[in-house]
Amino acid sequence: MRASLAQILAAAGFLTASAVGPFVPSAIAASNDDVLDVTSPNEIAGLDPAKSGYIFSRTQVVETLFTINRDRKLVPMLASESRTENDGLIWHFTLRDDVVFHDGTPMTPQIVADDLQRAFERPGVLHQAPITKIAATDNGVVVTLSSPFAMLPAFLSHYSTVILAPSSFDENGEVTSIIGTGAYKVDTVTPPLHVELSAFDQWWNGHAHIEKINYLAIGRGETRTMMVQSGDADLAISLLPVSVTQLKNNPDVNVTIATVPRTRMLKLNLAKPFFDEVTERKALSMAINREALSAVVMRNRDLAATKLFPPSIPGWSTDEIAPLEYNPDAARKLLADAGWKPGADGVLENDGKRFEVTLRTYASRPDLPLLATALQSQLRDVGIAVNISVGSYTEIPAGHADGTLDLALLTRSFSQVPDPAATVIADYGPGGADWGSMNWSNTEAFDLVADLKSTADPIARVAIQEKLAAILQNDLPTIPVVWSELAVASTAKLENVYVDPYEQNYHLADMRWAP
Repeated sequence: MRASLAQILAAAGFLTASAVGPFVPSAIAASNDDVLDVTSPNEIAGLDPAKSGYIFSRTQVVETLFTINRDRKLVPMLASESRTENDGLIWHFTLRDDVVFHDGTPMTPQIVADDLQRAFERPGVLHQAPITKIAATDNGVVVTLSSPFAMLPAFLSHYSTVILAPSSFDENGEVTSIIGTGAYKVDTVTPPLHVELSAFDQWWNGHAHIEKINYLAIGRGETRTMMVQSGDADLAISLLPVSVTQLKNNPDVNVTIATVPRTRMLKLNLAKPFFDEVTERKALSMAINREALSAVVMRNRDLAATKLFPPSIPGWSTDEIAPLEYNPDAARKLLADAGWKPGADGVLENDGKRFEVTLRTYASRPDLPLLATALQSQLRDVGIAVNISVGSYTEIPAGHADGTLDLALLTRSFSQVPDPAATVIADYGPGGADWGSMNWSNTEAFDLVADLKSTADPIARVAIQEKLAAILQNDLPTIPVVWSELAVASTAKLENVYVDPYEQNYHLADMRWAP
């Protein structure tokens, strides 16, 4: 009798927490009760917003023209309003009055225009927009496009478009310090792990309740859990499912969980003979027991990704799209119909070619190796041999670029820009993308992607989205496995903790100590 999924993972050593020695970071240990100690897995790769802007955006040091509010609606932030003209080719953004940078410099339209031009010229999402000109006006900024682009405000909420003071840059335009407009200002930053912040008393939106923030990047989820248990951290972000179960029994710790628009999926190289036919891809999908994976690895059966887009993404996940099903017998039949027959060892063969592939994944998302091990067993049941390669996440885009990738298990967020269409356009348009489709061609889908870029009417956009989602569900250029949750643990003395499902803001300025 075959081992259960739980037994397989336990035998591989994946269901027990790794041994961790005593860990008391000096930066945390030196803090006092007036400091909010925050830890997350996100390191500071550098000061350029394109690299680490999300750290300074989430900690409310820097701000963008737009943001997502708690009702999941895109709203103005440093902008106060926007309007379009010339059939959507010209956007006018009016800026807030009396906004001041942390060094005392007033925010002006010219500073904003210069920052946006810099963001457009450098790597980042804004480079995808068909921008021909960015210019300052008396009270705002005008952006001219070569073709309509309805998602521009959503792109202007991305961390790579944050607005920095001129003193943040050296004479070559490189970022040497982070001087923003947010609730907190940077006191010290020590890449890649540590930032100290203090409240900015001229913040345009009020004043933070907690004066000091101590941020520390800790990669291991077990360590973050230990820190919040011991009191070395007041707020621990992104916890392992097993840690959530453990911490829920601790009366001194509160756990908050939000479903986030992120999907663990298989990226397939459709140029390979294993995946070039949709029949083979459907068989692969049918061989995956998503409910078991979500129950054992994610500790939540509801995270079984029967569709690419989780229910938390309105306009993309609809009841009209039939969910993906687990049916290994049907998978075997589809593979047989495609010419794959069992070899002497049970692995499928076709014209002397073994159905043996290498799956690449990475350990910075600790559930991915666990999922990969379970998938290896499930796919072996239908005759597919999977070799697992756990390395750096950079090996996936590298394999996409040089064509050596067979398949990869990765996590893809649909909220880096708060309009999921931005990710879909990048991942499933012509040519594919590092984290999206590979060697996939579908004329109808590509036409819908082009329509998404230019269509502004909300009702028309939803119709396009639903058609495109149905194509992705049927053609399976990528195969969804499980959806995601974001778990945050906080000390019981910390109030007003909010988990942003779009992961744009920790809302530190709203938090306060219990009386």
